[in-house]
Amino acid sequence: MTRVYLALGSNLADPLHQVDAALQALDALPDTTRVATSSFYRTPPYGPPDQPDYLNAAVALETALTPDALLDHTQRIELEHGRVRKAERWGARTLDIDVMLFGQQCLNTPRLTVPHYDMHNRAFMLVPLLEIAPDATLPDGRPLRDILTRLDASAIRRWHG
Repeated sequence: MTRVYLALGSNLADPLHQVDAALQALDALPDTTRVATSSFYRTPPYGPPDQPDYLNAAVALETALTPDALLDHTQRIELEHGRVRKAERWGARTLDIDVMLFGQQCLNTPRLTVPHYDMHNRAFMLVPLLEIAPDATLPDGRPLRDILTRLDASAIRRWHG
């Protein structure tokens, strides 16, 4: 089994419902157990500012799935929750599930880059991740806590309602 960390986000179609439903769908994955879930956080949009705030969270899984098989499942869950992939990057979405870390593996394929290609610039990914994995590191050994200290996390708040 491999410890995997996912980032979940939503800012459309009742984000709390979207993320709760995504957690249930992740619980149904084969050969996979959810072992931790962060608090839910309200974060300003990353990208175009004319969109609602996001609900962001992190999840830890223990899985026997391969990275590609896990990606297939997360993309299916996104589609089942109304995710539409558009040309505009970082736009509003019903559900986004990103693989942040897959054990200590480094992958760079046309479908998947792990560690997540931009997590070192995204406090909205690191704050929830570090809540459930305070000692998490990148595969090269750099502590994510040290990376977060260089980012502005001042607008990140716990989700209430």
